Amino acid sequence: CYICFISIHHNRIMVRGPYIEPLFDLLQVCAVRARLSLTFALPHMEYFTLPYYYHFGLCLFLSILFHGVLRATAKQPRLRLPPGPWQLPIIGSLHHLLRGLPHRTMRDLSLRHGPLMMLRVCERVAIVVSSAEAAREIYRGNEAAFSERLTSPGIDELYRHGQGIVFAPYGDHWRLLRRILMMELLSARRVEAFRRIREEEAARLVSTIQATSSPSDGRLVNIDERLDEFMTDSAVRAIFGDRLPDRGAFLKIVKQGVGLSSLFDLRDLFPSSRLARLLPRSGKAERQRQETFRLMDNILKTREERRMGREGDDEQDMVDVLLRIQKQGNTRVSLSDGVIRALLTDVFAAALDTTTTILQWAMAELMINPRVMRRVQSEADYVLAGHATVQEASLKSMQYLKVVIKETLRLHPPASLFPRVCVQDCKIQGYDVPRGATMLTNTWAISRDPKYWNEPEKFMPERFECDGVADFRGLDFEFTPFGVGRRICPGIDFAYANIEIALASLIYHFDWELPPRVDPKEIDMTEVFGATVRRKAELFLRPIPRVPL
Repeated sequence: CYICFISIHHNRIMVRGPYIEPLFDLLQVCAVRARLSLTFALPHMEYFTLPYYYHFGLCLFLSILFHGVLRATAKQPRLRLPPGPWQLPIIGSLHHLLRGLPHRTMRDLSLRHGPLMMLRVCERVAIVVSSAEAAREIYRGNEAAFSERLTSPGIDELYRHGQGIVFAPYGDHWRLLRRILMMELLSARRVEAFRRIREEEAARLVSTIQATSSPSDGRLVNIDERLDEFMTDSAVRAIFGDRLPDRGAFLKIVKQGVGLSSLFDLRDLFPSSRLARLLPRSGKAERQRQETFRLMDNILKTREERRMGREGDDEQDMVDVLLRIQKQGNTRVSLSDGVIRALLTDVFAAALDTTTTILQWAMAELMINPRVMRRVQSEADYVLAGHATVQEASLKSMQYLKVVIKETLRLHPPASLFPRVCVQDCKIQGYDVPRGATMLTNTWAISRDPKYWNEPEKFMPERFECDGVADFRGLDFEFTPFGVGRRICPGIDFAYANIEIALASLIYHFDWELPPRVDPKEIDMTEVFGATVRRKAELFLRPIPRVPL
């Protein structure tokens, strides 16, 4: 009877009817109770006790009844689901995904099963999109059905007292935060206002490397660590107006939150299971939430006091903007302190994780490809000749630097998979996509598809110098490193400005050498999958000053 229950549960997505779910829930309870009765009876040889007969008989009766309902509904047209790999009971396709990194494994599976492929991970149904044509049909013709983000019980705990924008349900709350980000916090005017901060932090990055390096001793610099520090200080000053006195604690708690938001547990894999919901929780999410709120409360209190003591209404940072909107109170949705905390945390975590990842991949690719490094340095010498530091106004003329960044985004999109939740039944490329399924757009696979890119595995920035090549603003579905549609990243301009000035500063002020006896082709480019796809090994280089500050 329990095996019958599992089999029905495994295939219940095929079934339609108003009485299926209530009947299934009742069958689940009885099957679990029958299993528990048998488990406790076996050690004592109590095979014929009344509770066992009662639970067994009731489970058998309901199984037969459920089978009759299935036969009655069998005449209904069955769903034409996308093809997929073979599945196991209970865990479904999970064993296929354990063979390597998810985005690579899904790409390999899609080569056999097609650009629209169905995977079943325990109770979750996922539709993997691996072609630009399928992505275009989804996000241009059916985007309203795929406007929800994938959430989990752990994420809900992190945002219990205030929902940020990343995991907010599609509705008035999300629209308000989106409008605030696009019109106020991350608009072109606001990004331009942060220009002085970026230039100062880029000069500080160069100064730090210059002070810790000496051509005579050959000391190596952890370039990944330096880029992390640059992006942290640049984002902190733009968001909070100044460097934080407890920056280390704040960074630690934000990175822990990013890690927790990308993890899944049994409650995610078996959402209908009462047993999974009864499992004890670790309490990490609750401690994370309390610590984040404590730090944010201190920051908001300090900023409010500073703003009250400042003459005029000029706004210097994002916190000031949010406090002004909160004070006006003319929005349809309340902008509470909890919402402000969650929104600021989302902005900071996204800016830090995404931008730093792209910078680290770019430096690694330049070291592997000396020809590209020489050409971009020649361009920097020509455009920035006579400049003591890199100024953003001059970067507009560095066209080859721009295509280097684009090629890095193509080969190493920071988020390789974009998950959405289907909120209504729809058809994509002739296949039925059921309500509740998770839609995974494999950006990494699409940006390396030979159908759209010549020599896709090769780092070749020159491909973007041709007219008509795809751009990353979300209109060309073969190249969407920042997402697409309504949920596209609102901080593209903010991230790109920081990437450009940091990379230009490192290239203009230094020559870079690998450690002794290390060949460029031996650089470890192994990926680590998480909230973003980072390099597993850190990059150590020897800087040689070429244009000192």
